[in-house]
Parts: sequence; structure tokens; C-alpha cells
Amino acid sequence: MTTIGLTTRDVARELARRYSTMTHDELDVLESILVPMKFQKGEIILKEGEICDRIYWVTKGLVRQFYYKNGKELTEYMTTENNIVMSIESLFKEEPTRQQIQALEPTILFALPKNMLEREAVRNVNIQMLYRKILEESLIISQIHADMLRFESAQERYAKLVKRSPQLVLRAPLVYIASYLQMTPETLSRVRTSALLEG
Repeated sequence: MTTIGLTTRDVARELARRYSTMTHDELDVLESILVPMKFQKGEIILKEGEICDRIYWVTKGLVRQFYYKNGKELTEYMTTENNIVMSIESLFKEEPTRQQIQALEPTILFALPKNMLEREAVRNVNIQMLYRKILEESLIISQIHADMLRFESAQERYAKLVKRSPQLVLRAPLVYIASYLQMTPETLSRVRTSALLEG
């Protein structure tokens, strides 16, 4: 299937290139379980209370993961093209999530349903490797973000985000960037101005 110039085969190849070497037959298997999905700007991909039963690979667009605390929206994760998004706790525990995933731009994702991925992982060591590497990457990203919030100043957090995800900084609304970096929009504005003056 073709979606905005990308076929499921293209996506399978990209996932294999990133996470695990695969033979032609293994690519066929991976391609067969990929599910293309399209979302409009503002649309919710995963709602609070749903069980996250798939891993999403972003091929076009911008998404954020957020939750509510004391009536406030808190952004926990954001990503652009060629990255994974999921609610990892809900995926593992098969329990309803308290997080939501939202498209911040018109977005195209390719979903890897967990049950199909696990079924093929039992039969195929390279698909098992791909699954493991995706989960490892997700946990590492979470840990890096948690450590950044614990140990780094507002200036350091912003500088790290600019270096690691320049597209995110250009495209995401400032209110979400501020929430993701756990600072007020006013602090973020000061940090950005300071960074521009120094740059």
C-alpha cells in the first residue's frame, strides 16, 4: 500500500535498517503486519482509558504524548518523522493508559500491533531483535528525558532539545515545548531569547 509516496515496504526497510538486519522473507513478514493510519491536526491517536496495543512509527507529522494532572495538561513526549511513539506501560501491562497521544500536524503513522509482532517474534529471531531494540530505545529516551529534568538547568534542557530535535523546536507550539521541558512559557521565552543572543 502507498501512503504519500511511502509504501509499507519502504517502512519495513527503514525499520529493518534502524533496528535489525532482515532477509527478503523477513521483510515480507514485517510488511504484512504494518498498518498505515492517517490523522488530522489535533486528532487523538490514543485516548486516556484505552489500552495501547500497538507501537506507532511516525512517517509524516508531529505527535505529542500528554496526561492530565490536577486539571492541567502535561506534555511527556513529542516526536517528528522516523521515530516511535507508544504508551509503554499500557503496552506491557495491557491495562488502560492515563496518557494520550495526539497529532499536532496532519500525521501518517504505521502501526505495529503488539499481538502480531509478538507472534512473529517467537518464530523469527530478527523480528524479535527489532521488537527488543524498539522497546530498548523507548526506555532509553524516557530515561534521558527524566535525567535531563532532574539534573539540568532550563538553559541546558533547551539547548539539548535544540541539538537533539531541531525540527521539534521549529514546529511544536511553545506551550507544549515548555511543558515538555517542565518550565513556564515565560521561562522558555527568556531561555530562547538568551540562546539567540548567545548564538
